[in-house]
Amino acid sequence: MITHRGDQALAIRALRSAAPYIRMYKGKTFVVKAGGGVFADPATTRALVEQIGILHYFGVRVVLVHGGGPQLTELAAALGIPTRVVEGRRVTDEKSIEVTAMVLNGLINTRVLAICRDLNIDAVGISGVDAGLVRAQRRPPVALSSNGAMVDFGFVGDIDTVDTRVLQKLLDNGLMPVVSPLSADESGTLLNINADTVAAAIGAALGAEKLILCTGTPGILGSVNDPGSLISYTDLRGLARLRQEGRIADGMAPKAKAIEEALRGGVRRVHVVSYLSPEGILGEVFTNEGTGTLIVPDVNALSPAEQQSAP
Repeated sequence: MITHRGDQALAIRALRSAAPYIRMYKGKTFVVKAGGGVFADPATTRALVEQIGILHYFGVRVVLVHGGGPQLTELAAALGIPTRVVEGRRVTDEKSIEVTAMVLNGLINTRVLAICRDLNIDAVGISGVDAGLVRAQRRPPVALSSNGAMVDFGFVGDIDTVDTRVLQKLLDNGLMPVVSPLSADESGTLLNINADTVAAAIGAALGAEKLILCTGTPGILGSVNDPGSLISYTDLRGLARLRQEGRIADGMAPKAKAIEEALRGGVRRVHVVSYLSPEGILGEVFTNEGTGTLIVPDVNALSPAEQQSAP
């Protein structure tokens, strides 16, 4: 009985500590992006969706954007289609775009929706193609930042505009959109777009309070190979400095660009957290200490208390 009472008191204290944040964020919009790595393990996927569900239950208007890179690579290999990634971005040829549609709009999106049904989360799966949500054009050949060589990314899109009307209608009716980053150009040609980029663009278009990027690392690291070098908070200047020092590379490079675009587009705060932690999102949102990395436009705008433990 004593242990039970202790656990009960701990839970009540936790709720009381979270209450100010619940009041603050009720009715606000969060865009959560989950990398494809989380979907490799059913238990990890469920733990992540459970956290997102709690945000939804507390009245936060959540839009979930998902990737599917590892699953796409796996299926492409099984079909004998080689995978090429350049500076953290996937090259998508004619065969690959068909596999991309199968994985993103089919396997991953449906799997997430099935977990949402089990958790009684009213979710609806859509893609950037639906109702013109994400309008894009095929990316022309570009010069690599590393050596200047030209590369054609194939059926990869650059976003022109985001029409949030379909998302607003879903959110206004208490539904949680689960968004695949696949889009199309004006002629209906399917285009693959980096999920971080789509999440940032949607966050900016919605004027989201937060963009939360869930990754396989604890957050942004000062040293790529040292999980203990977690950076608690930084700003746009700090991101630029990390890039110049070569501490942002590979898969984190497109995330850093997406973070910059989101903040410049009007998203108030961006968080990078680990999807491997069963409390990664909730600890970041509902506690003073946080669990990952907070990025804001300018850290000087944070109060001294926030700089000690920015939520």
